[in-house]
This record gives sequence, C-alpha cells and structure tokens, in this order.
Amino acid sequence: MGFKEQIDYSRLPKHIAVIMDGNGRWAKGQGKMRVFGHEQGVLSVKDIVEGCVEVGIEYLTLYAFSTENWNRPKAEVDALMQILISTINKETETLNKNNVKLNAIGNIESLPQECIDDLKEAMDKTAHNVKCTLTLALSYSAKWEIVNAAKKIAVAVKDNTIDINDIDEELFSSKLTTVNIPDPELMIRTSGEHRISNYLLWQMAYTEFYFTDVLWPDFRRENLFEAIVDYQKRERRFGKISEQLN
Repeated sequence: MGFKEQIDYSRLPKHIAVIMDGNGRWAKGQGKMRVFGHEQGVLSVKDIVEGCVEVGIEYLTLYAFSTENWNRPKAEVDALMQILISTINKETETLNKNNVKLNAIGNIESLPQECIDDLKEAMDKTAHNVKCTLTLALSYSAKWEIVNAAKKIAVAVKDNTIDINDIDEELFSSKLTTVNIPDPELMIRTSGEHRISNYLLWQMAYTEFYFTDVLWPDFRRENLFEAIVDYQKRERRFGKISEQLN
C-alpha cells in the first residue's frame, strides 16, 4: 500500500509550509554547478503543487528565497532570479489548469523589477482559482515580517486609530503578510537540516515539523504523502492533555 492510500482525508492539514533545501548539495553530488540543482528543484515544485491539489491541500507555502539568500554569490542570485522569472511565465497556464491561485509574501519590492512585474501578472491571472493557494515566500524573513507588523501597530497607536489595550494576538496576526492564510499545521524541510531558518516564526507556534534527508530535487509527491501520513499519526494537543481531546 502506498502512502496516498494511507491518508485519512478527514484529517488533512489545511496548510503545509515547505523549506526546499538541498538543491546545491544535490547538484554537487551530480558533479554539476549549483544552479543545475535549482533548475531541477523546479520539477519538484511542480510535482508537489500537483500532489497537494490531488489530495486536497488548500494552502501550500514554499520558502523560495530568504533575505539571507541575497548574501550568496551574485552569479547564483542572478541565476535564481532568472529561474524564478522563467518558471512563473511557463507555469501560469498549469496553475490555472489545476485551479491554483498564486500568492507571494516577503519584501517583494526588493526583487528585480522584471520579477515583480511577472509575479504580479501571474497573480492576477490566477486570482480566480480556488482549489489551492500557492504562496511563494520571496525575499522573506520572519523577523522582518514581525518587526514590520510591530511598526504598523505602533503607528496606529500613535495616530489614535487603535488603543494599546486593543493589541492582542488576533490584531498582531492581521498585520502580518499572511493575514488571509491560516497558520500551517505541517512544515516540511528537506535535506536533513533541523532548523526553521527565519521562516514563519509567528505562524508556526503550533506547527508539526517533519524533517527528511531527501534533497529537494529528489522530493516528489510520494514523499509529500509520506509526510502527511506521519503528521496524521501525531496527537495535536495545543496545551491540553490527551483525555481532553476525546
């Protein structure tokens, strides 16, 4: 029996977040340049998106480019931006075919203008889709996001549009870039690393983590289904005890 057949469709995670790690190491293992790994990683993205649509995952967020990634060699960053542009242009039709809405979070304005234009165009073209929302975290930093939310609230308090006593978790969440996205129930990180690397720190307070040694270019929907099955074996208590859940 495959992992898909083991999935309990009544207990699917509504939102899965992914840290796509291991492209460079995969390429090195093939005796290739790092950019080759990023190119191959696009095939994994396509397969995982289609896998999510296949089983009914409503939200998928992919950590595509962090603010720290800007510190990589310029040639690699430039190549990543070109891959991003070409992938968006090539896959918009596929997203529509699969009824997938494209979204983006992060400091989008720091991206090259061509990336911004193509991203906005693809988001507009897929805005009507409702089966799954694919969010790309681009030039994203959770700390940056939290600081920005704090600044927005501080300005609102200063302008007397909100009272300081009105500040609670719900208000703070409404100032984040993920305001219209539920918090992820499952986070998958590939390549054997066991950290969350400044990713959705506020949103993942109660997320279940799944780490795999599989490098991202080798990660396919069967690996996704395996992660979902593993998630469904866990008891999510949110501070309660087991007896309170029955």
